[in-house]
Amino acid sequence: MRPSSSELPTISLNQLLARRQLLKRAGSGLGTLGLLSLLQQEGVLEQTTAAPSIQATNPLAPKPTHFPAKAKAVIWLFINGGPSQVDTWDYKPELEKRDGVALEGFDNKTGFFQNSVGPLMKSPFKFKQYGESGKWVSEIFPNMAQHVDKMAFIHSGHTESNNHSPALFMMNSGLPKMGYPCVGSWVTYGLGSESNSLPAFVVMSDPLGRGLPKGQSLNWGAGFLPSVYQGTYLRPTGEPIDNLQPPAVLTEKGRQRSQLDLLKSLNRQHLQQNDSDQELAARIESFELAYRMQSAAPEALDIGQEPKHLQEQYGIGNKKCEHFAKQCLIARRMVERGTRFVQIYSGGMENQRSWDGHSDIKGNHSGFAEETDQPIAALLADLEARGLLNETLVIWGGEFGRLPIAQKGATPGRDHNPHAFTTWLAGGGVKAGTSYGATDEIGFKAAENKVHVNDLHATILSLLGMDHEKLTYLYSGRRFRLTDVGGHVINDIIA
Repeated sequence: MRPSSSELPTISLNQLLARRQLLKRAGSGLGTLGLLSLLQQEGVLEQTTAAPSIQATNPLAPKPTHFPAKAKAVIWLFINGGPSQVDTWDYKPELEKRDGVALEGFDNKTGFFQNSVGPLMKSPFKFKQYGESGKWVSEIFPNMAQHVDKMAFIHSGHTESNNHSPALFMMNSGLPKMGYPCVGSWVTYGLGSESNSLPAFVVMSDPLGRGLPKGQSLNWGAGFLPSVYQGTYLRPTGEPIDNLQPPAVLTEKGRQRSQLDLLKSLNRQHLQQNDSDQELAARIESFELAYRMQSAAPEALDIGQEPKHLQEQYGIGNKKCEHFAKQCLIARRMVERGTRFVQIYSGGMENQRSWDGHSDIKGNHSGFAEETDQPIAALLADLEARGLLNETLVIWGGEFGRLPIAQKGATPGRDHNPHAFTTWLAGGGVKAGTSYGATDEIGFKAAENKVHVNDLHATILSLLGMDHEKLTYLYSGRRFRLTDVGGHVINDIIA
């Protein structure tokens, strides 16, 4: 039975407004639930870092370490393409003796070109001992050879793929597949930045028309970490960063600053009501950092401020190495100003355009060594002279090594080898003048104190004061870390 009009409840204007407000809030709430679901899938809502006391308003604020750090910053000289260990730092007299002899029981699936397998091939380069450590070094590195007593060599590296892209992802992110945070992102996530006006993580690549490394920007991506932790790519030619110079209309009467202040005010109001929205906090800081960079970055990138003799020491003015020299000098200026992580790629996309010496290993490696030897030696000397080497970890290495056998051709080269590669570290708390691990007598496989990529990453984090098992991020219901489920710190190379 339908009630009469007299029996219906009386509805006041206040009640109507309340109901409208209810509907409004309900609608917003449903949208928020959808947003929260998406953010949770992205791993933004729940996370843990190296430091429990994160400043929510600035995800790049400096954070305390797990234990006292030996290094504050990293410069990673990425030797892209796979440098040959037996032609650079891993001298093998036995390989000379067995030159031209077939390697018995060799699995031709180890390399990439299975139908081009030749005999054992000695290095085309002469080796000589240097320094108090008596380190054997190839003749292609006459300048770096003068600094071997600053270096700690790892001769027993091994990885999981013989293909460039997955091997690059492995070396950069700890897993041989795309989409995971790279080392630089994990470091800046865990430690923040010492600079308030420069990127925490900077990447530079080969500028000679050779392209980016395979996998391109995914090699310095933040993966599922907030985007503020991804690498800032500096273009090798032209304007290094987009919109570094603001349009004139924005600089008039402080319009750009006024716009940013209004945007920041609105965003902070929202953030106060949604303090778990870490991605919003990251975006606020990204806008502010971009504004500050417009004045700070041009100064940091201006290597013309450096004394003429120092520029020449790096190799600026020498056409063969000038491009890499400029990048090494920029790297020093960036870490000097508080940038946490710098990565420089030597070599680009295709085979002979990188250290990927499938043919003419002599011409390939001697050419790229000529581009990098002087600048890297100058970088080490410059960091030491400024008192920065002790707190800056310098890393040299690629994604894998190369086989001790010849890859057939008119000018023989060497194929990929995931079973052995050499990496060296300098400064930043490493035990200088040491060598760790060893390959077999011909340099084919890591044989003594084998070092997996996860072990290398664990050691890098340890030198920066972070426990690789505690530096985690919750994503898709699982706590991820750079070293996945492995990794052991190589204490023997830590001072």
